[in-house]
Amino acid sequence: MGGQPTAERLSLLLGLALLMLASLPRYLVAGHENRFSLMLMALAVVCLVGVLQWRLLDVAGKARLPRLLSRLGLCMLAGLTGMAGWHALFTDFIGWELWLSHGTTLGLLLHALGLWVRPPFRE
Repeated sequence: MGGQPTAERLSLLLGLALLMLASLPRYLVAGHENRFSLMLMALAVVCLVGVLQWRLLDVAGKARLPRLLSRLGLCMLAGLTGMAGWHALFTDFIGWELWLSHGTTLGLLLHALGLWVRPPFRE
């Protein structure tokens, strides 16, 4: 643990923040105000850690970050598409809020596995 922050960690942290944001409507629709409040507090902590990681990131890491964020965006899009297909084929309509939550979860998982299996090119 610890050490110098990397662009990969920051991209995963931003993906986690997106996932948490995408989960908020799910708690509002279901009427889970306590979980909604807890998620907002956790989101604030994740955003604070993200800002601190950004400030500690070196110049080479900041240069790699746009490429990683585009990769994250593609993975999120693939996750949303995959969950739309899955739910269209195998489940009844579950609601847009669950689709959004499940799709971003799959997208973040794809991004993390992609970083683990094949890390981006380092200059």
